[in-house]
Formats: sequence, C-alpha cells, structure tokens
Amino acid sequence: MVFTVIEMMGVKKMAFVFRILLKTIVPLPFVLFALVISCPGISAAEKKGLEGVDCDIHSNPCTGSLPDCKVTLDIQPKPVKAMRDLTFIVTLSGKKPSAVPYIDLGMPGMNMGPNRVSLKALGKGVYEGKGVIVRCPSGRRTWKATVTVPESGAVGFIFDVVY
Repeated sequence: MVFTVIEMMGVKKMAFVFRILLKTIVPLPFVLFALVISCPGISAAEKKGLEGVDCDIHSNPCTGSLPDCKVTLDIQPKPVKAMRDLTFIVTLSGKKPSAVPYIDLGMPGMNMGPNRVSLKALGKGVYEGKGVIVRCPSGRRTWKATVTVPESGAVGFIFDVVY
C-alpha cells in the first residue's frame, strides 16, 4: 500500500511533502523546550516561590504578618498528607477581622482551580475548617496556603506535603 501511495504521488511530490514535514516537525521539540523554560504567565515572584518552602508545617505552626495582625497557620494531623481529611487552624492576634478569614490552597506557579477552606470562629481569634490537599498528577509536593483576612490582606505559606 505504501508503494501505491508513492507511485500515485510521484517521487517529486513525495520529496516536497517530506521537506515540509521536516521544516515543521523538527523545530517543534525546540519550540516546546523554549516554552517550558520560559514559563510564560508565571511572574518572577511565583518563580521564586517554586524554589523553596518557607514553612515546615510538619514540625510546628507557621506564622506570617499583615499590617494589623499576626497570622498563624497549623494543619492537623501531622505529618500533613495529601488525599486525607485535614483540619486547618488559623489564629489571629491583633486587630479583630470584620469577617471570618478563609484559606485558598494551590501550588506555587500552577493554576489548580478553586480549593477553598471555609473557616468557623472558635473564639479568641481562633478559626478552624476542614479540607483536603489533593495529590498532584505531576508528583509535585509543594503547596501554598493563602490565608485571607478580610480588610487586612492575605499571607501565604509554602510547604511540602507527604504522599
């Protein structure tokens, strides 16, 4: 059958098609490589976040600051594992927020879609909620929990999970 196609097209036409294929297919891996290296759509700050973890959530709670309050995040049980029910505990010290804070979970530099942990007030600046950190098909284990305190701002914590 292959010989029939070549005979029908003729050697010159086949050579022409082959040259076009070489011009379009061969550069494709180089273009894809360049796109992966340049990481389009990722800011310099997000690229920096890809470099490392700033929170050892397995050992102790993590703390960050906003202009009018200190934010502490803890996740239970430890070690923090993907695909398990987790309890997220946020403690605020300083100005009382106008509304209940919340947590958005994602991976640094990657759009994971919405994964929000709704928190409930327990009293004395402590908030708690349940959530799950999903397992990334890429095998990456680095996650970011962004705690948003209404009218005060947001603080992010980058940590690794266990698979």
